[in-house]
Amino acid sequence: MAAKVELEIAPEKVAHVIIKAREFDAKVGAWDASPEDGDAEEDPSAILEDLSNDPTAAEIAGFIDALNDDEQVHLVALAWVGRGTFEAEEFGEAVETARNEQAGSTAAYLLGQPLLADYLEEGLEKLGYSANDVESDVL
Repeated sequence: MAAKVELEIAPEKVAHVIIKAREFDAKVGAWDASPEDGDAEEDPSAILEDLSNDPTAAEIAGFIDALNDDEQVHLVALAWVGRGTFEAEEFGEAVETARNEQAGSTAAYLLGQPLLADYLEEGLEKLGYSANDVESDVL
């Protein structure tokens, strides 16, 4: 494992985003006519439906929006390292690029990444953190 890179965001916060992003990614297109038709008590598989009133996206966006600027920048840089845009040795450059290119909602940008959870997990690993250990601390 590589030497740990100092993050301006607690690895446990990253793990929380990973867990919630996995929940968000597991959603599928709605197959019922309305949110009321997708009652999980009557149809347990309905919990995976991506309905307009689904709180998962709002919950993760609220969590990301509540992070301070440094935490948001490091979260974006971590995702970029995980997806291979930057190497682990270039993390400082990734942070500066994320800071300079920050415009609009960080949550909206990150939730637009279809493999966000995988990118963050891979980014943690590349920077010397055990994603499994960090996630198990959160669960």
